[in-house]
Amino acid sequence: MHIVQPIRSLEKIQDVKQYLLNKNKRDYFLFIFGINSALRISDILPLQVKDVKNKDHLWATESKTKKKRKILILESLKQEIYEYTKNMKENEYLFKSVRTRKPISRIQAYRILREAAAACGLEEIGTHTLRKTFGYHFYQRTKDIAELQRILNHSSPSITMRYIGIDEDTTRAAYKVFGGL
Repeated sequence: MHIVQPIRSLEKIQDVKQYLLNKNKRDYFLFIFGINSALRISDILPLQVKDVKNKDHLWATESKTKKKRKILILESLKQEIYEYTKNMKENEYLFKSVRTRKPISRIQAYRILREAAAACGLEEIGTHTLRKTFGYHFYQRTKDIAELQRILNHSSPSITMRYIGIDEDTTRAAYKVFGGL
């Protein structure tokens, strides 16, 4: 199993945004939506315009846990949703395939992210990177691991810390401080 990491650098996040924006709006919006919602890719792809347009929150039944959750839509994401959906019909999928008009597959979402990552010099990227990036930056700004644990629906703070790569960062920093003998 390949372990993916959050995008820790805000500059790299901007690089990926710019790359995808230059490519097409759907792929850019997929990235923006993913890093600002904390949802799994399997919960993002089937969303329709009516699920998010002019809303303060969305209801998602998590594919992994089958739990129905109320997800807050951040103010910054609301503007992106408005711009992206303004010419779309209510029943359209947000991330529809050009060929099938159904949602793109997880594999296609992975390809989109891998291409952008390669173009921007990132490694260890996958679809779960979006959710992990949200978690990492949420924790960096708030230092509230209990709230992040609740948002990500994890069973313990240690799982959340490991999930977002904080344990790895802490170990790396400790090694640097130690410096050797």
